[in-house]
Amino acid sequence: MARDESRPLRADAQRNRDKILTAAVRVFAEEGLDAHLERIAKEAGVGSGTLYRNFPTRESLIEAAYRNEVAKLCAAVPELLGEMPPRQALRAWMGRFLDYATAKLGMADALRAMIAAGGDPYGNSQELMLEAISALRQAGVEAGVIRPDIAPPDVLAMLTGTALAAGRPGQREQAERLLDFALDAMSTGAGEPPRQPATSAPR
Repeated sequence: MARDESRPLRADAQRNRDKILTAAVRVFAEEGLDAHLERIAKEAGVGSGTLYRNFPTRESLIEAAYRNEVAKLCAAVPELLGEMPPRQALRAWMGRFLDYATAKLGMADALRAMIAAGGDPYGNSQELMLEAISALRQAGVEAGVIRPDIAPPDVLAMLTGTALAAGRPGQREQAERLLDFALDAMSTGAGEPPRQPATSAPR
């Protein structure tokens, strides 16, 4: 039986749910729609009964896993703006968008199958991401480091295009360079110093 969504979860139950969703993204990305739910439960460190109480169908798990990735991405905005200057916060969030997009690409077959069956896993994800980008952009504009003529839909289109062109794990270095180029184009050139390219840690 599915749980009552209107009732808040206990802390331990919420931790189990979060672990299931994290494992689901990884396993669906590796195995596609036919991934064994028992493997997801095992990787999450929970029993099959716990998984099925939270997600009684494969489709409900796929949808929840995707929506959880969107929620984590958008919820990161206040944290990033609280920890670093606006331009750096925007660049950090762009990197997190790549992480989200990589997970979405891995789950593409499962998501397409769900849509073909009449599901709507995406929901209001685009609106949530536009709100997140708008908050980052506004902070940058107010700080004088991001151009005021930058439109959030254009930023989202750029990020999506980068993810489609270089979103595979083996392309991450190229994708990071593309994000740096895009950030330079969005910046006024004032205030914060340019981001230094990442260097590999010594082995």
